[in-house]
Amino acid sequence: MTTRIAVIGVGTIAQEHIKAYQKNPGAEVVALCDIDIERVKQRAEQFGVRRATGNVDEILSDAEIDAVSICVPNNLHAQIAEAALRAGKDVLVEKPMSVSVAEAEALVKATTETGQALQIGYVRRYAPNALVAKRFLDEDEFGKIYAARTTILRTAGNPGGWFGDKDVAGGGPLIDLGVHVVDLCWYLMGQPAAVAVSGATFDPIGARDNIQNLSRYRAASATRVNNVEDYATAQIRFDGGAVLNVDVSYSLHTRNETAVQLFGEKGGVEIEPALHMVTERHDTLLHIEPQIDSLGFDFTVGFANQIENFLRICRREIPADAPAEHGLEMARMLTAIYESAATGSEVKITH
Repeated sequence: MTTRIAVIGVGTIAQEHIKAYQKNPGAEVVALCDIDIERVKQRAEQFGVRRATGNVDEILSDAEIDAVSICVPNNLHAQIAEAALRAGKDVLVEKPMSVSVAEAEALVKATTETGQALQIGYVRRYAPNALVAKRFLDEDEFGKIYAARTTILRTAGNPGGWFGDKDVAGGGPLIDLGVHVVDLCWYLMGQPAAVAVSGATFDPIGARDNIQNLSRYRAASATRVNNVEDYATAQIRFDGGAVLNVDVSYSLHTRNETAVQLFGEKGGVEIEPALHMVTERHDTLLHIEPQIDSLGFDFTVGFANQIENFLRICRREIPADAPAEHGLEMARMLTAIYESAATGSEVKITH
């Protein structure tokens, strides 16, 4: 069975969706859609896709399209995802699923009412290092996980364009970068319910447009509005007592760093920057380095795995394993962090 795919939004991340679909024999990319007509035509030519359009409704009303990848700016994710679900399409939506709790609740309702599948693009879940770590965690190798720590720190990592516009992005590095690693920790911890958050955000540095002699990713848009945070820090407390500490930045006077660590009663596991396990046997500490092809985050393999997983969901071989309910819990956590930062107080989370 071939799943016929349309990709909505053809910016940078959309190219990874298209390439992964085209390498998978179970998928056919039949259409691309973007409000920038020239760009979507160029992408269609680049990837040999026969149909290019600027009309989302045209895509959603086409019975020949089975599923869509949504790769538009954050503030449009939920709107287009809900329309696609109600049009009978399965949906792979880039993270974050939504920029508000209300939008996330609406998507949970839409999946229930339509029976269509929604999967969130949490690609780090599907990289080999995370898959191996999850197997060990599922087998209780590390015991009860009571704490986790994650960071994505960038010295000069503000992409500009809509990423710096809070009205479009919903926030800065917390909702752009933090969403990946908060999800990965939460997922590997067993998806506990978040009950309270304490957070803070800072913006004294800005987008660092003055920095020279340093290549870095820039959004295609020349717009350089910047009203998002430079740096966010938070502690999330979960039902049962476990905690997750989070630090993320676009602009910070530090070295670039990515770390994901989980700590349990019988051992601990570091997923980033490289898979590493610590435990003890016979009164002796053991540091374990699994023998796998890539100990770090392998983006290409992770993306291929994510797309294969989504296609299996579309074929109803498996249920969505990053469903709208997961996006709702993420929305609750991120919204609470921003609220705590604004008020200077701990925020309780209700379900």
